[in-house]
Formats: sequence, structure tokens, C-alpha cells
Amino acid sequence: MRSLFHFAFHVTDLDQARRFYGDVLGCKEGRSTATWVDFDFFSHQISLHLGEPFKTSNTGRVGDHLVPMPHFGLILQKEDWQALANRLQSSGMAFVIEPHLRFAGQAGEQWTMFFMDPFGNPIEVKGFRSLDTVYQS
Repeated sequence: MRSLFHFAFHVTDLDQARRFYGDVLGCKEGRSTATWVDFDFFSHQISLHLGEPFKTSNTGRVGDHLVPMPHFGLILQKEDWQALANRLQSSGMAFVIEPHLRFAGQAGEQWTMFFMDPFGNPIEVKGFRSLDTVYQS
């Protein structure tokens, strides 16, 4: 079965969303109206609708960090993760959690970074040497 993930959430300004998701993250814009816009978010669909974003708090304990909840994100091959981390660092991104390696040498070893979109929506991007190891315990 082939599937694509779809996630719809609120933003307060579609032009600012286009600059962030299109220019900063490099996502291709899809359909839109005056009240929403779709993006190809690394081969998945996100739909940004005008409205009040989710309230978040740092309540998710992962390793030594409290991470913003709720959050969304994606998992990339390590090389693609590194390229995105470099792109975001070059753009001056203010990270919630700087790009780093966690769970080194353990099942689930991954590179991760957390940042917010301009509307306070937390995004996590993980990198794995092989996507086949994402669910290994």
C-alpha cells in the first residue's frame, strides 16, 4: 500500500507561510485559496489554513530534553538531514533544539533538530543512516 501523510493546521498569514515553507524549507507550493495553501512537505501534503495555531508546551521528555508538544515533522536519510540542517543554519534559524546526534550507538540512533515556524508551530526533523532502522528497538 502506498500512502502520503496529510496534515492540516493553522497559520495567521499565508504570505509569511509561503516565505517560510517555500523559501526557507524549500517546499513546493500546491493548490491554494484566499484562506489556505498546500505544500509538498518532503513528499507529504501539509495544508496551512488561516486560524489560531495550536497551543504548545515543552512537556515531551526525550532523552535529556523537554520537547514542544504537540509537534510534527519528518524523518530523512542522514545526508538529506544534514543538507537541511546546513540550509537552516545558513538562513539564521533560531532552533529550539540545535541539530545534534542523540542515542549514539543505541537502537534508534538519530540526528535531530527542533525549530518553530513563524506561527509557533514546532517542527522536528530527524535523520537516520537508514530509514529501515526507524522502528528498531
